[in-house]
Amino acid sequence: MLNFNAPPLKNTTAEPVWKVLIYDRFGQDIISPLLSVKELRDMGITLHLLLHSDRDPIPDVPAVYFVMPTEENIDRICQDLRNQLYESYYLNFISAISRSKLEDIASAALAANAVSQVTKVFDQYLNFITLEDDMFILCHQNKELISYHAINRADIQDTDMEAIMDTIVDSLFCFFVTLGAVPIIRCPRGNAAEMVAVVNTVELESKLRENLRDARNSLFTGDNMAAGQFSFQRPLFVLADRNVDMATPLHHTWTYQALIHDVLDFHLNRVMMEEGAGAEPSPAGARPKKKSRKSYDLTAADKFWQKHKGSPFPEVAESVQEELDTYRAQEDEVKRLKSIMGLEGEDEGAISMLSDNTAKLTSAVSSLPELLEKKRLIDLHTNVATAVLDHIKSRKLDVYFEYEEKLMSKSTLDKSLLDIISDPDAGTPEDKMRLFLIYYITAQQAPSESDLEQYKKALLDAGCDLSPLNYIKQWKAFTKMAATPANYGNSGVKPMGLFSRVMNTGSQFVMEGVKNLVLKQHNLPVTRILDNLMEMKSHPETDDYRYFDPKMLRGSERYNITPLISAIVFVVGGGNYIEYQNLVDYTKSKQGKKVVYGCSELFNAAQFIKQLSQLGQK
Repeated sequence: MLNFNAPPLKNTTAEPVWKVLIYDRFGQDIISPLLSVKELRDMGITLHLLLHSDRDPIPDVPAVYFVMPTEENIDRICQDLRNQLYESYYLNFISAISRSKLEDIASAALAANAVSQVTKVFDQYLNFITLEDDMFILCHQNKELISYHAINRADIQDTDMEAIMDTIVDSLFCFFVTLGAVPIIRCPRGNAAEMVAVVNTVELESKLRENLRDARNSLFTGDNMAAGQFSFQRPLFVLADRNVDMATPLHHTWTYQALIHDVLDFHLNRVMMEEGAGAEPSPAGARPKKKSRKSYDLTAADKFWQKHKGSPFPEVAESVQEELDTYRAQEDEVKRLKSIMGLEGEDEGAISMLSDNTAKLTSAVSSLPELLEKKRLIDLHTNVATAVLDHIKSRKLDVYFEYEEKLMSKSTLDKSLLDIISDPDAGTPEDKMRLFLIYYITAQQAPSESDLEQYKKALLDAGCDLSPLNYIKQWKAFTKMAATPANYGNSGVKPMGLFSRVMNTGSQFVMEGVKNLVLKQHNLPVTRILDNLMEMKSHPETDDYRYFDPKMLRGSERYNITPLISAIVFVVGGGNYIEYQNLVDYTKSKQGKKVVYGCSELFNAAQFIKQLSQLGQK
């Protein structure tokens, strides 16, 4: 698209054609996790501007538009044509544009005498955001329209539900067009809690089926399919509902990426942090320093991040420290060589060493840019990991994580829940609420009325808002009729004793008092559902899952019997990095399998609790 909708030529030394990129907020969210400003520049993008900002005419430059086909966007494009802003226009729509809106653009182009300048119009089918090679979300702008809260509201109208379905189905359809693959779809049989997944599946299937039937314009033939990496084998697409597992999104976590998402401000692969101003106290009477906000991008190019985003936090802290030590050693080496090179005069030794050292110094100097980049990444992770560690220590997150793991795996508990809730030093009111909700969701036997009152009193004393509990109570009563509680497998953590290396005095990370917990591999409900369906296992959880194949004639229930090697799991109602990480670990243990995780939105526990409390407000 950025190369005027032609495949970019690799390895050419030719200058790229300079152009401007015009996007709306949706386009911006899709591009920003994928391409940095530098990469855009390498592709010839000199300016990138929002469609609805004040833009000056640049009459001799082509413009690439990447926007949603909404009323106001189309109006603005027509206005740009009338004002003759650019030399030529390449219009790329994120989602398919309707015939009537195309006609609006055409008549505006005629009126502005700019027909020849509208060079290309494309439907890109890119209405989803890719955060990782194996993870996508549907949208970031107005995600509250398809949030868990929106789908599970008691007063939801049919028309609202239809709008939600259309949005989700449109994005999933774009996802499969981009993959270039027609999936085999599985979804729950559908009690009321899973209605959403079922309706979505039916709609998605008919949209795929319709497209396949229109042979002339099908998006899944010839050229498009060649691009699909899955073309030789169709992927399995599993639609799950958030209601299958309500405990995981509330769970305190222990792996790096999920912790960052839980305790810091982390959106679309960018962490926003306040620079610590509180270290040195400001002199009396002085105005307190203004905290500056700093953002860090955690990208695929960052090798440390790629290697450690799924590691338990203590391991990450050790690795950052090791990286720092190696970096310092390299830096010292450069300094040492420089001081040797600085020796002048008659010293025979220095002269004879020179030829040998020149080579060393040259190589040391040529590796400087690499060293500087390494230093930048080490600083980034030192800052981010320190911020995470502050949260772990001040909120005793290791205690919460360990206790919740025990609750979820039904192991014996070493202290009472009431103690943690009433401990003023352990965590924020929200932490306590999350812990209690997990207890309530996973308990085989709901606590008796008198116990519940006692818990409620302790929670209120701790400053908790009880409205999420009201909703979870209704939810539990509702699902009890429908299904058995989700089983979290025999997870569990084993404390490994205190940190060895990180306890060294020279370390950046003071880990005193934080438990060194190591994760045992276990499958969360969503991973288990996928495993049953992918490996064709018979299991009460998934035996009654429905089967849809858009390529088959309707009504012919011919099942695919070979185990599948690629799958996409999609959670309607929101997902989280804990589940994503669990699927990544699962895939690592299965040779040759590919699994992609998708969700309608990505929320952390705080955002999820907020939605629950909106649902539970009396």
